[in-house]
Amino acid sequence: MNLPERFSNLPEYAFPRLRALLDVHAPGGDIVHMTIGEPKHEFPQWVTDVIVENAAGFNSYPQNEGTDALRGAIADWVRRRYGVALDPATQVMALNGTREGLYNAAMALCPERKSGGQPVILTPNPFYQVYMVAALSVGAEPIFVPATASTGHLPDYASVGPEVLNRTAIVYVCSPANPQGAVADRDYWAGLISLAEQYDFRIFADECYSEIYRDTPPTGALEVARDMGADPERVTIFHSLSKRSNLPGLRSGFVAGGPVTIRELRQLRNYSGAPLPGPLQAAAAAVWADEAHVEQNRALYREKYAIADEVFEAVQGYQPPEAGFFLWLPVDDGEAATLKLWQETGVRVLPGAYLAQGKAGQNPGEGYIRAAMVAPKAEMQGGLIKLRDCLYR
Repeated sequence: MNLPERFSNLPEYAFPRLRALLDVHAPGGDIVHMTIGEPKHEFPQWVTDVIVENAAGFNSYPQNEGTDALRGAIADWVRRRYGVALDPATQVMALNGTREGLYNAAMALCPERKSGGQPVILTPNPFYQVYMVAALSVGAEPIFVPATASTGHLPDYASVGPEVLNRTAIVYVCSPANPQGAVADRDYWAGLISLAEQYDFRIFADECYSEIYRDTPPTGALEVARDMGADPERVTIFHSLSKRSNLPGLRSGFVAGGPVTIRELRQLRNYSGAPLPGPLQAAAAAVWADEAHVEQNRALYREKYAIADEVFEAVQGYQPPEAGFFLWLPVDDGEAATLKLWQETGVRVLPGAYLAQGKAGQNPGEGYIRAAMVAPKAEMQGGLIKLRDCLYR
């Protein structure tokens, strides 16, 4: 039986690859998990009560684009957070987690041809893996643009040149960036939006880590586009409750943008989507309306930033993350460092190369490991000290 060629060259996904690297060896101590960005802080206790109160909704098919209450709560949050007014009826759609939206947005919006040729989808490198799979699924050419220390750990999309930009249909940007923790400021967004207006491509702004930061709230792509008077269809944003509210299992996110964009996404979702169950939509609406738990969560991460800064202050090349909850730590060889750390301490991290594309010697993640600061504070601190003493002393 024939299989599609478009997926034949996919690299093994990061976490099965990590298990193959580590699990044939015994850990060198008590296991400390720092691989997956799965928040372990407590979620709001009242979420369960809201689900129970609305449990009768499990007896009905859920509303595909999200209930009026959920879309209204999302629009209210965007207005409070970014000062951008959205019509909840036409500019917001609920998602069953943002990975679904980041993938299906390309399916719904990437044209078959651009400037007479195969369309291009630009993605940062390193990157969230769904960007690449979305590009391959729509027959676009994925081009991986380095996001390294020399570019402030954000991709310099203007550097790819006019020939590529003329064929570019979609650009993915993650800010705050996974894995580096870099934040796109207003000037970065303005420059990219101007480039998108010049070459007529869409910007998909993955802002899932926007509510975990040190001091200054990260600037949003939609607010800059509004201030510039850009085409309202130019920028599409994606957000989630997974990181903001420590609710990865709720699978609740949203996409927001221009009315034509949301119309096309809804149409595709009518045929292929898996909407969030009604009781979970009720819980999500309540969570988007509450900021107290978000501020408490952010305070915990600020304590973790301070711990990481103290542990690694003497490590050459350590770059404190501006936002998010990952440490992007420099090493000679990420895979070798990951294996050494596991065998000698039991601390489990992810080689940076598993999050990027490129041949040996050309992969921008090779000289890094990613450590997630999601474990309880004392456990995380102990893991970071073990990491430092194993790899940097």
